[in-house]
Amino acid sequence: MEEFIKSVCVEDINQAQSTMFTLFKTLETAGLGGLTAKAELIHNTFLINKSYEYIAQNLSLLAILKYKKDASNYKIALNMLEDARFLAENSQNKNAIKTNCFCWGYIYFCEKNYIQALSVLKQARNIQSDNSVINIKVMDLISRIESLGIEHSEVNTNSGIEKPITAILNVARTLAAETSLEHLLKTVAEEIKKVLAADRCTVFILDKEKQELVSKIALGMGTQELRFPADKGLAGYVAQTGEIVNIKDAYSDSRFNHEIDKATGYKTKTILCMPIWNMKHEILGVFQVLNKQKGSFTKDDEEILIAIGSSAGIAIENARLFESQQIMLNQQKDLFKNFVGTLAASIDARDKITAGHSGRVKMYSELICNVLNVDNKTKANIIHAAILHDIGKIGIKDSVLQKNGKLTDEEYQHIQEHVKITYDILNRVYISEEFKEVANIASSHHEKYDGTGYFRKLKGKDIPFGGRILAVSDVFDAITSKRHYRDKMPIKNALDIIKSGMWSHFDGDVVDAFFKIHLDKLVDVFLSEVDSVLYDEHDKQILEKYDVQTLYDMVNKEEEALADTEKELIELFNRYYNCKAGN
Repeated sequence: MEEFIKSVCVEDINQAQSTMFTLFKTLETAGLGGLTAKAELIHNTFLINKSYEYIAQNLSLLAILKYKKDASNYKIALNMLEDARFLAENSQNKNAIKTNCFCWGYIYFCEKNYIQALSVLKQARNIQSDNSVINIKVMDLISRIESLGIEHSEVNTNSGIEKPITAILNVARTLAAETSLEHLLKTVAEEIKKVLAADRCTVFILDKEKQELVSKIALGMGTQELRFPADKGLAGYVAQTGEIVNIKDAYSDSRFNHEIDKATGYKTKTILCMPIWNMKHEILGVFQVLNKQKGSFTKDDEEILIAIGSSAGIAIENARLFESQQIMLNQQKDLFKNFVGTLAASIDARDKITAGHSGRVKMYSELICNVLNVDNKTKANIIHAAILHDIGKIGIKDSVLQKNGKLTDEEYQHIQEHVKITYDILNRVYISEEFKEVANIASSHHEKYDGTGYFRKLKGKDIPFGGRILAVSDVFDAITSKRHYRDKMPIKNALDIIKSGMWSHFDGDVVDAFFKIHLDKLVDVFLSEVDSVLYDEHDKQILEKYDVQTLYDMVNKEEEALADTEKELIELFNRYYNCKAGN
């Protein structure tokens, strides 16, 4: 068998796969030396070809071989299986996942943990796989366990093994789910402190750029951050050499930095210090565990820390990558906001008298969204569309856009073209799939609920939801702002237009939402671009008690029917309304 294995060329990925399946077949019959050597060779082949599902399967195989060679490697084998499970689940390959489950079951079986073995093997049995070798292996091992007829009471529950396994599994669950580096490090540190019965655990991360070791996770020290040169102290020594250091008397070791104890008031006695590696065997940081509660740290403690640490290294690197991606994403969002703002400013530059219109439409639209409890994703699209809804006016002639007086029919038709131009511009801007909806919303703010609007003559619910919100916001700001050809309308007239447009010009539900906005929120919009007017806090407290509908009811009463408090509210509101930007 070993002669056959040596004859196979592992440079070919297909032959490497075939060899791996052969190794699984001969797992209990061939010599361990030949199997292990061959598994290591084909592992390199899979790594070179980036065949992650086969890397996962072969790593599971190597875990079994490691254990079979020396049963004291039990914890290390489990750690390898954890890494293999992570790779298998991320590849979403059923063969890799089932292979990994079988290998867990196999080692549990060898340890006489029959209940655990049977549980994981039954999970494997339910996974559909086209790997006939593993399918047969799973069923065969299940039969062997069931044929033993062993009761729960006879199962080996070695408490000396159970405790570290629990810690390793707790860490593994966190590593699989946690993307926050700080939360991940805290959980890992807590589990290490608990399982090693230590007083403190500190996780140092290596800052390569500054060549410093940094830690915000120092259990027992609150949130105090530790930062020092990467070549200083015991942690620095470990970071530089990659050695595992186990010290029974800290103050008798010349590598120990007494200054940290002086600074913190803590008395260090025993230390277990180990580097954190990534998959490339580069040092990412250092675990430093202090003061074993009884005695000093043992060889078993070192092995447990190795088992936890190697998995943690992969997760730390992933979390750091995730955080860097989040930073990049936030930078892209900021860039996008600046891009949107620049586009909107280009319209303001064309016509100073309408400057700020898009910003106010955005604010009115956001207020309506808040009343309607619109989800954040939809609201973001509506806000972007509001800012950009008039971008198409770039294509409108200055003589029409800035005309004093009423437009001719021909000029009115020309200015209507701006919504089609808006759509054409935004539809060419590809930022994400979601942004396509922004083009649809922005270009539908002149559609009418009864189908008489433009440019697509959409009707009712066929008009994008965001477009129906923009329609109300756009008209309200237009009629409450000064234009070339008219002054702003009194608030009563403006609200009459919005109310009378329900179910003809506007979606009635959106109008209802607009009339539920509290008056202080409207005043916030009025004053958003009027720096010289101060918003009195007492006035704000009065206005926040009333909504637009209440104001509308008041302004539609006969003068003599108004109570003094109502007259005062109308006067107060109008004082701020008449300061509105756009006057």
